[in-house]
Amino acid sequence: MGGIWELNKLILFLIFFIPGFISSKVYSLLVASKERSNYLLDAIGYSSLNFAAFSWLIILMHSTKFFIYHKILYFIFLFLIMFIAPILWPIIYFKISTSTFLSKYILHPIQSPWDYVFRRGNSYWVIIHLKDGRKIGGKFSTNSFASSYPSKEQIYLEEVWKLDENGRFKEPVESSQGIIILGDEILAVELFK
Repeated sequence: MGGIWELNKLILFLIFFIPGFISSKVYSLLVASKERSNYLLDAIGYSSLNFAAFSWLIILMHSTKFFIYHKILYFIFLFLIMFIAPILWPIIYFKISTSTFLSKYILHPIQSPWDYVFRRGNSYWVIIHLKDGRKIGGKFSTNSFASSYPSKEQIYLEEVWKLDENGRFKEPVESSQGIIILGDEILAVELFK
């Protein structure tokens, strides 16, 4: 009796931990944060919400004879509840919370303008103003990279361009393979289409 009770406790723990753990990890990939919350409590909370959303399906799955006649469907539903839905919930929440309509009413989950601009995947012509007064022109595109929070701001421009006296892009720097600029040196970043 004790062994079955221990197994049931383990199964119950996994049911109320795995979906929430997956949701927490997916959300942390979407929105970086320095805050270290209690992952166990978060996981159980998110799993409880997942359980509530699918309680109707769980009841159906455990109704009499469902498992006997629909074994494959039972495991498909179980996989959906335990793994697929927990991946989708944070993505759906992120899309809703960053939508133009709702951003007026709730806090935006992205915490830095740097991340907001560079995570969109747009290409820009960039002029970076350094603290020592120099300006660096370049192209930020598909092979470029910008760090994200909580890391310090750094940017890799795939092309470096010479600027004329008026700050206009003149020509690419010959043989350049790009440039990495540390955020501590940056005063401002101008972006152009």
